[in-house]
Amino acid sequence: MSSALVPALLALPLAIPLLAGAVLVLLPARLRWTSRVLAMVATGMVLAVGVVLVATTRDGGAVGQRVGDWPAGIAIMLAADQFSALLVTVTAVLVLGGLLFAFATGDDARRMFTPLVLVLSAGVYGAYLTGDLFNLFVFIEVMLVPSYVLVVLSGARRRLSAGGVYLTVSLLTSTMFLAGLGLIYGLAGTVNLGELAGAASRSDALAVATGVLLVAMGIKAAVVPVHTWLPRVYREVTPAVVVLFSGLLTKVGVYVIFRLYAVMYDGDPRWRWLLLTVALVTLLVGAATSLGDRSIRGVLLYSMVSHIGFMLVGVGLFTEAGLTAGVFYLLQYVLVKAALLMCAGAVQTTYGTDRLDRLGGLVSREPLLATTFMVGALSLIGIPPLAGFVGKLALARGAFGDGQWWTGGLVVAGSLLTLLAMVHVWNQAFWGHDGELTWAEVEEGGTVSVTKIRRTLLAPAVGLASGGLVLGVAAQPVLALAGVAAGNLLDPAGYVTAVMPR
Repeated sequence: MSSALVPALLALPLAIPLLAGAVLVLLPARLRWTSRVLAMVATGMVLAVGVVLVATTRDGGAVGQRVGDWPAGIAIMLAADQFSALLVTVTAVLVLGGLLFAFATGDDARRMFTPLVLVLSAGVYGAYLTGDLFNLFVFIEVMLVPSYVLVVLSGARRRLSAGGVYLTVSLLTSTMFLAGLGLIYGLAGTVNLGELAGAASRSDALAVATGVLLVAMGIKAAVVPVHTWLPRVYREVTPAVVVLFSGLLTKVGVYVIFRLYAVMYDGDPRWRWLLLTVALVTLLVGAATSLGDRSIRGVLLYSMVSHIGFMLVGVGLFTEAGLTAGVFYLLQYVLVKAALLMCAGAVQTTYGTDRLDRLGGLVSREPLLATTFMVGALSLIGIPPLAGFVGKLALARGAFGDGQWWTGGLVVAGSLLTLLAMVHVWNQAFWGHDGELTWAEVEEGGTVSVTKIRRTLLAPAVGLASGGLVLGVAAQPVLALAGVAAGNLLDPAGYVTAVMPR
């Protein structure tokens, strides 16, 4: 494809899902399969755009586009470097898998479910591609509305309560972000990331103002000590929704922290200790808390908090090795955690619960489920040759190579806590004796019906877990791309040029 045409593609990840979502709202409810096909095609097109952007920026460059050719200062500036291109691509893969899982669970029986997912994904793509802080705020708000509706869509009382918590936290982060945005504009007279490059490293006032944005994104990413909203909310949503949320909402917060620290702080070493402290505390607290939960999903949710910490270790180190490890860890984690949550969702959908004390013996009853969960769990722990091992090894080597012995040691300690959590789940739900559930039901006429998980429920999890396996066995090409993304963060000159008003 001509390099001159690539910038024109930047608006497609926003426009395609929004247009498809609008069409789905207008389609009659009886055309359910048509809606499914359209949603998959739309997301597949975004995936194709992401692949093109990855290929275009693999040399370390960046592409930018002024949408609508409006004057500088008014136009929406979109840009992609290797970091944002990789995230657009892996997000599209997750949305495809999440939609397939939702079709299998029947979540899309609610007419607005699929359009809401498409609008949510458009907001996520926009957050990754925008080069302007105000438009970043807008795209985060675009994410807020559909995500809130997805939380409360069933109307169940517990989900309405969870929706209230989610809305409160989201409004708090939006208010803080807008306040920080106002401070930055008042001090610098612009909110364009290109014009703000290095500003927080040169001005203490702008460093504090930008810090307000980072705190807001830290809440959205669920870092300790502002993490408790995530398990409280995600525990109550439907299995398909928690799969989608796992790779969309908190990861935007992580992305923004990486991007702002690289561009606005220019990797200012004065603040790295603070980022590392937050990352390591999040890593350890999340992993330790996961040990005490009594459901598969609950363990995975607290583990999600922990692995946000693993990702942020990379930006806290802010070296080529550290950032490469952080980017790679983020990419593989999106797929692996979604696969594990799909396994938990398949159990809950089929058996009506994922409580550890009610399950047992799943390894013999559900061998495909057990195998898929084991692959995902071993990757989460960091066992070779899986992708999680590659990411954690890279993080530890990055820390030790930079002389950060405590950091490297705590990364290993967090992995050991993850091991204990996964062994806890495996022993009780998979390897243990049958729990309180009765696996067989006697129907009319004395016929015995044995409950089994449908293959269509497990297929998306198998696909994503296989992706994690491939990323581990053939990690080098993706590590190379993550290294390019790390170079974009260490030296954001190309990205800055791409987003500058012109």
